[in-house]
Amino acid sequence: MAEVTRRGVLAGAAVLGGTAAAAAAQGVTAPAALAAPPTDGPPPPAPVTVAPGDPRYRSLTHRGSNARFVGKPDYVRVVNTTAQVVGAVQQAVREGKRIAVRSGGHCFENFVDDPSVRVVIDVSPMRAVSYDARRRAFAVEPGALLGEVYRTLFLGWGVTIPAGATAEVGVGGHVLGGGYGSLSRRYGLSVDHLHAVEVVVVDASGKASAVVATREPSDPHHDLWWAHTGGGGGNFGIVTRYWFRDPAAKGSDPAHLLPRAPEAVTTFYATWSWKDLDQRSFSELVRNHGTWHEHDRAPHSPYAGLFSVLMLNSRRKGTVSLVGHLDSTGEGARRLIDDYVAAVGRGVGARPDRGQEEESWLQSEASVQETAPASFKAKAAYLRRRFTDRQIAAVHDHLSSETEGDVDGSLWLISYGGKVNTVPAGATAVAQRDSILKAVYMNSWEARRGNSEVCLAWVRDLYRSVYADSGGVPVPGTVSDGSFINYPDTDLADPALNTSGTAWHTLYYKDNYPRLQRVKARWDPRDEFRHALSIRPPK
Repeated sequence: MAEVTRRGVLAGAAVLGGTAAAAAAQGVTAPAALAAPPTDGPPPPAPVTVAPGDPRYRSLTHRGSNARFVGKPDYVRVVNTTAQVVGAVQQAVREGKRIAVRSGGHCFENFVDDPSVRVVIDVSPMRAVSYDARRRAFAVEPGALLGEVYRTLFLGWGVTIPAGATAEVGVGGHVLGGGYGSLSRRYGLSVDHLHAVEVVVVDASGKASAVVATREPSDPHHDLWWAHTGGGGGNFGIVTRYWFRDPAAKGSDPAHLLPRAPEAVTTFYATWSWKDLDQRSFSELVRNHGTWHEHDRAPHSPYAGLFSVLMLNSRRKGTVSLVGHLDSTGEGARRLIDDYVAAVGRGVGARPDRGQEEESWLQSEASVQETAPASFKAKAAYLRRRFTDRQIAAVHDHLSSETEGDVDGSLWLISYGGKVNTVPAGATAVAQRDSILKAVYMNSWEARRGNSEVCLAWVRDLYRSVYADSGGVPVPGTVSDGSFINYPDTDLADPALNTSGTAWHTLYYKDNYPRLQRVKARWDPRDEFRHALSIRPPK
């Protein structure tokens, strides 16, 4: 049961992966290289151009995780090196064709699969993971899946980066939105360890070139690095390589330049049946969970290594579950988990079905679980404090109500805070640095059933009801703190669905947006890289 529950978390439409706002398509799952290819080795494969009529075209244009969207570009360019990306971008600019990029394939909206996109540059073959002694950092190409990255870093050096809990998500866009996951409460975000990026950009004359931008304040390209620490994908260019190093690390031993990976973790689940929950007990459960995270947000807490998800499923699904893991094992870990589950369930009345087990770190994090594309809609928010009682009542009403059609959506409350909250809001492009939870509202459906409009309306109505006091969206304030660009939601830019008077870009970037606009003006003056929620050039 514990394994089934954990796999259920990983299969949640890559929700826990912190996925790309502009990268999409399934990546290649072959093992990543332990070292960069030798310079005197065989040349890389030539780029491949796949157009309609080619038997490979369907496979390359039906690779996004959200089956609601399927693109029809003039061609897909499959590339293997930075030079090939430069060439592909240059050709598209010369032809006047709009560009999008694919890496791991988990975009929630149609930023890649949009009718206006005429050229898709597929970087999924670029998946090397290596140690770069010259930069004293680990180089990761954008096509590598998180599971590949974890496996390579762990087997080679015993280290890891704090990133998504879904192993099949590609690095390409995941990092660009901030990158969070099961170790973020202990170690922070992926971008808190980002040392440098290599980006293919297009200047005002239309010339494409590759630029390396670093964390170093003296770097003349430092602003481009900063924009890639949470500014989202599809805004400034195409990232062809990331370098990771803990900013506090000393020396040149690669085994000490990133956080040490845990030897093992203790996974757990606690499941309550909807049959045993009335409105009072449901409300107490959600209230307890939020209050616990309010009080245990410190970076050096015994619970810094906790990662959990309170899965508030609709009554149709039958259960509400608390699942997760602690990055330690033994009696002490079991006691911490018992106390945590007891605190969440205190006063609820109903007793949950419970289980826990120990797993190796690699078994827990690096198993790639290929999930078939599904039609879905996801919406998100940051929480600074627990939901108000009115919001909890709205959640209960929607999840417990009888609806027409096969509507069985969920609201997941995902643990956050800890080390994430020790970084100033302007140090990276991720502005939300004092939140305790991430909320993800989702619903999926089979298009053949013909109930897509009902399912879409259900998740929109749930979201609007929870944020009814602030125009239907999570306006930054005492409880909410906007939304997460790696879970993009074009509804936030729709004045019919966002009546708050707060712009979509404020919900995502807050006070960091003007700086992102200045970076956009400098590095993408022609607005070659754009989508429905991309950074707009300053007026």
